[in-house]
Formats: sequence, structure tokens, C-alpha cells
Amino acid sequence: MNIYISNLSFKVDSNDLQQLFEPYGEVQSAQVIKDKYSGRSKGFGFVEMSDDEAAQTAMNELNQAEYDGKVISVSEARPREERPRHNNNNRNFRGNSNSGGGGYNRNKNNNRW
Repeated sequence: MNIYISNLSFKVDSNDLQQLFEPYGEVQSAQVIKDKYSGRSKGFGFVEMSDDEAAQTAMNELNQAEYDGKVISVSEARPREERPRHNNNNRNFRGNSNSGGGGYNRNKNNNRW
């Protein structure tokens, strides 16, 4: 069973996550998700456990528990939804349209710029 854990402290790493779940059963994998540019934790992760009953017990006991100074949320992971990709050809850039706009905020009373 794949488990989703959110609201993790930014100090928590994958090893910490594995150690948190090991008392409940065999942990096949544990991963804290990190930003690909900064390498900093995004504050959530996933744990995969081989025994569904052990995973359910872990979810029940750890959901809304305090861990490393934060109250974490633990639930069964849902499959990732496909998000539509942006197509640069369909973007509406203001500068390339004939919609007008722009100009100088000229004072109409005394014709000064």
C-alpha cells in the first residue's frame, strides 16, 4: 500500500520517514519529495508498505500525530492525475494583441506628460 504523508517538517528526510513507519511493519520504500532546483523538502512524502493491514494501522495511528514539531496528515496515496500541458502557441500575450491599452497617463487638464 502506498501512503501519503503531508505537513512534514522541512528537516525530515527519507530515512526519518522510514524509521517513523518501521514499527508498524516492513517499509518497502520511503521518500520525502524535494524541489528539483533547490533540493529542499517540499513538506510531503510517500511510504510504501508491503502489508496492507500494517499500513492501515500506521495510517490510523500516525494521522494527526505530532512529528518533529508539526502535526502530520497521513492517508492512502491516490494515483497522480494527469495535468494538461501548457501549449505556448495558445497563450494570450498582452503585448502581441490588437487590444490597445498602453499609452501615457497624460493629465487632460493641463496637457502635461
